[in-house]
Amino acid sequence: MKQKLIFQLTAFFFTIVSCHKEIISEKGGIDLISNVYFDASKGLDQRESFHLSKINYSQNHLIELVPAISFPEINKRVYYIKDSLCYQLDPSENNMIFSEASQKHKPLLIWDKKEGAVFSKDWILNYRNRRNLSDTILFNKKYKRFEINSPWNYTRFYVYPTDTILPYSFYKHVENDYHGRLERIDSYDKKSDIFVTLQLLLRKNWDDQAKELFEFNEFVENRKNK
Repeated sequence: MKQKLIFQLTAFFFTIVSCHKEIISEKGGIDLISNVYFDASKGLDQRESFHLSKINYSQNHLIELVPAISFPEINKRVYYIKDSLCYQLDPSENNMIFSEASQKHKPLLIWDKKEGAVFSKDWILNYRNRRNLSDTILFNKKYKRFEINSPWNYTRFYVYPTDTILPYSFYKHVENDYHGRLERIDSYDKKSDIFVTLQLLLRKNWDDQAKELFEFNEFVENRKNK
């Protein structure tokens, strides 16, 4: 039940970012965190937090670790992602050569992946009916904001102005229009009285398993070039 809830709540939010201009971030990590508040109109006490995905990247290579719902310290899925294809790896696999991924693992289009970071080509529903809001300071960062209000949902979007482009993003079309990075989405379902926050958090360091895979491939490449 929780898995289905997470997928339904996050499928609305996700899409891939393609090559853009400005500065390309070469390496780092991205955490996708969601908080779900039930009976939100009565207060924010009934909350569940989900670590949806841990994306690690080195240039155009992505390693995604999908934490288990009940035990987020354990990774239940590991994906190698490049371009529009992803490959599911064994969670204990630390010596996979990226260039040989298609020989050992069946590829899957990122649009068909159902766990972790969900990729979508769709635009935000009712995006043309959005209303721009004044800028705000959140977590010591200044954000541009806009909102979309419908009879069923109220959603607010937070865009951080920056020239740095990541290999993963929520909604490419928003980043193009607002010249920044969409880092937070708050959505309230008026019918079910559920409030959901989705955050994109950046970090410089890789997770340990991703670090092993990246360093192993760097070692292999260096040996080939000698």
